[in-house]
Amino acid sequence: MKRFHVHIAVEHLDHSIAFYSQLFGQMPAKQQADYAKWMLDDPRVNFAISTRGHATGLNHFGMQADTVEELAQLKMLADAASGTQVLDQETATCCYANSKKHWIVDPQGLPWEHFFTMSDAQVFGEDTAAQDGACCIPLHNGSGEKAAETVACCVPKADNAGKKSCCN
Repeated sequence: MKRFHVHIAVEHLDHSIAFYSQLFGQMPAKQQADYAKWMLDDPRVNFAISTRGHATGLNHFGMQADTVEELAQLKMLADAASGTQVLDQETATCCYANSKKHWIVDPQGLPWEHFFTMSDAQVFGEDTAAQDGACCIPLHNGSGEKAAETVACCVPKADNAGKKSCCN
């Protein structure tokens, strides 16, 4: 059974952990100095927050698969929805986890991740293109007829907004 995933970039991790722990009625299932994750069962949600490399607010949505077979099914749906504009990451280390994943971007420019977690990792991420350690998330590359096109890049920090390069 799949689990819905939401990742939010926060400014103050400690304050946010206190808030969401009260809101969800439980402490995070995983917590690091820059990251926390709740694995909620009712509803089934993987809710993560971090202070890594992104402007505060919504970072991305996703679906966590329980099996590689479910991930393959999600990949077929992603291909159909995005016109095969999928960014594959066969081996990704991100958010203190080793995963197989792929990304698409919806028509509004919101990144969606489908992933299967294989194991925990000791570092936040090694599959980065940005110096600040942000995980690789595809970005919307234009509007109108090119709305489905994406670029394999990292979501920029707020102070990089508007620069030609999305990663630096």
